[in-house]
Amino acid sequence: MASRPGILIWVALIFFFELLYCESVIDPDAPECTDRWIHIRRLPTRFNLDLLTNCSEYPVFDDFCPYLANHGLGQKTHSNSQSWYRSDPVMLELVFHRRMLEYSCLTSDPTAADAIFLPYYGGIDAIRYLFGPEVNSSFEHGLELYEFLQHDSPEVWRRNGGHDHFVVLARPAWDFSQSPDKDPPIWGTSFLELPEFYNITVLTLESRPWPWQEQAIPYPTSFHPPTLALLDSWLRRVRHSRRTTLMLFAGGGGTSKTPNIRRSIRSECLNSSKYENSTRIPNGYFKLCDIVDCSNGMCEHDPIRYMKPMLQASFCLQPPGDTPTRRSTFDGILAGCIPVFFEDLTAKSQYSWHMPKEEFGEFSVFIPKEDVVFGGQRIMDVLMGIPRAEIRRMREKVMELMPKILYRRHGSSLGLRTRKDAFDIAVEGSISRIKSKLKTSFTSMI
Repeated sequence: MASRPGILIWVALIFFFELLYCESVIDPDAPECTDRWIHIRRLPTRFNLDLLTNCSEYPVFDDFCPYLANHGLGQKTHSNSQSWYRSDPVMLELVFHRRMLEYSCLTSDPTAADAIFLPYYGGIDAIRYLFGPEVNSSFEHGLELYEFLQHDSPEVWRRNGGHDHFVVLARPAWDFSQSPDKDPPIWGTSFLELPEFYNITVLTLESRPWPWQEQAIPYPTSFHPPTLALLDSWLRRVRHSRRTTLMLFAGGGGTSKTPNIRRSIRSECLNSSKYENSTRIPNGYFKLCDIVDCSNGMCEHDPIRYMKPMLQASFCLQPPGDTPTRRSTFDGILAGCIPVFFEDLTAKSQYSWHMPKEEFGEFSVFIPKEDVVFGGQRIMDVLMGIPRAEIRRMREKVMELMPKILYRRHGSSLGLRTRKDAFDIAVEGSISRIKSKLKTSFTSMI
């Protein structure tokens, strides 16, 4: 467990890195930085680092101090691990901030920047509104930040009305989408509903079906390689892993009597054992279906629990749960396990920067959940009908995606930096969207 002195030391290190990188002078004529300059807005620590010092005192969370280790990657899964950590998705704001500090095209001049990054830990700050004593003040979430932006170097914000700013919120957009006029509040803060922030680009773990400000980016997995050699070593292991299970579901739920996709999956998996005992399973599979029980958060910080079964499965089922998206989608891709989706909101309409919509048919299977729950469609029948050659092609495409959906470790080797990861693609996407918004805004003014 991380101690309070340890947390304070970690906070001090982050502050040191921010001073080091933000004040460094980079050649303003560097050709590789054309149209890629980013300015990190200096915020008071109450908007980021101070939120970490009481990491053992937030409501609902028993203690998230251990997940602050290694600049938000969490503690290593074991002492000799070089790439595997007990990562928590809520820490993505820290991970992103740390990686941004080593971005190669930072400028201390906001007028020279193509985009401005706000290192605000809004997902962590939201906890007090979502679960704590300030739940009845959830409409105020973000107002203090806006006031600061208006009064501290106000020309930076006003130059483009916030259109050139972007921020990471490590929660689903639904958690920030409550109308400010809702009384009493039902769920969520009003950060994304505040007119003051309509113009900024917000990177979230899950976007709404009608994204206005936000863009979904991948959930962090537990794999954060520091070198190209370690990434390539993992890719070789995945490629040569023997797939003895047709399909796997890692998750919880599906135990209620109400018809839903998770209940249908559990029922089909339980019944598959009868088929296995009565007939020979084709295509060399030993099992048709496997379930890794992740109820009550059992898998959240234990990649060993689910990664080995995923390496042994050809297909990983990704049904929606409380919200459409799942971290398991990216865990499965990391294991070379072909994702099976049951609604577009789980991934296809979410992560277009990292997994282009037009390519989904090349690396995933789609089965409408209504066909399974109400139409009697057996998932196994669909998957067994896919030729083995096609499965091999799909898995190769999954492996091509792998480097793009993981977050490599900060301070990684120069060789690994030649492979764009989830962070690189998110930054490129943010700059591109900002340029598009600014162009549209300028056009509408003339």
